[in-house]
Amino acid sequence: MDVMRFLKDWTLPVAIGVGSSAYLLFNYVPALDAAGDCLRPVFDVIFPVFVFLTLLVTFCKVDFHQMRPHRWHVGVLVAQLLLVALNVAVIFWVEADREQKLLWEAMLTCIIGPAASAAPVVVGKLGGNISTMTTYVLISSLVSALLIPLVFPMLEPTADVAFWSAFLMILNKVALVLLLPLVLGWLVQHYAKPLQRRIVAMPNLSFYCWSVSLSITSGITVKNIVHSNAGIGLLAGIAVATLVLCFVQFVIGRGVGRLKGEEVNAGQALFQKNTALSIWVAYMYLNPVASVGAGCYVLWQNIINSLELWQYRKKG
Repeated sequence: MDVMRFLKDWTLPVAIGVGSSAYLLFNYVPALDAAGDCLRPVFDVIFPVFVFLTLLVTFCKVDFHQMRPHRWHVGVLVAQLLLVALNVAVIFWVEADREQKLLWEAMLTCIIGPAASAAPVVVGKLGGNISTMTTYVLISSLVSALLIPLVFPMLEPTADVAFWSAFLMILNKVALVLLLPLVLGWLVQHYAKPLQRRIVAMPNLSFYCWSVSLSITSGITVKNIVHSNAGIGLLAGIAVATLVLCFVQFVIGRGVGRLKGEEVNAGQALFQKNTALSIWVAYMYLNPVASVGAGCYVLWQNIINSLELWQYRKKG
């Protein structure tokens, strides 16, 4: 019983540990090579399915009448844009130092990305407003889809990036992950009410679906670090810098939210990022080493999420 209680209370760290350990086990034990080859395509299918289910279950609980822009949305977006501008300025300043540039590019991927598609799940468990958080995720996704193709070509001029093709590719990726389950969630609420009632009766369903996705993401993160061609010093610097950045964005988001009366929502909105998308765009437009930043960030943000959930349960 104590084990089950522990697993329930610390689901996110357990998911991170399981995913990371599983990758290391399959990577370093030659006897498991055949099994790894068989399982790889299975996990390629499982990952998007569980991301989809996480969001579908969440959107079945959303009050769509509350999905409109709020003042705290503007405050968080302004904070994000200022952080992006500051980071880009530093990148230009240290451009001659390749390692420093890679470090700051890795941090940029953790700032410029949109709010995590799973952020409404955490907000719901922290007692925040799922509907206004979902609205911000949509707005944030559109802003990031504009920012990324605008900013990245300036940093890596050799990259062949056409604005509209980049914009449409990113928007398409976001739409498949976010908009489709949003539409289906609305349809379930209006035309499949018995199914919606059964989903609402399982309040932790979306959280556990997300934990499976997190476990797979953690394995991918460890894989990127293990196979990176960067030096240990640079990788350690990226890990520490993204940890500091995670706290900075969390504190700024909470500060903005405190002014607007939405501390929980604004805090999650600024610091909890769609790291899967950030990893992808880093590979596409910057340098594979920069993707390690988003990989580390996913670990830090979920450790903070776990501490938030623990503190919230303790208060309750």
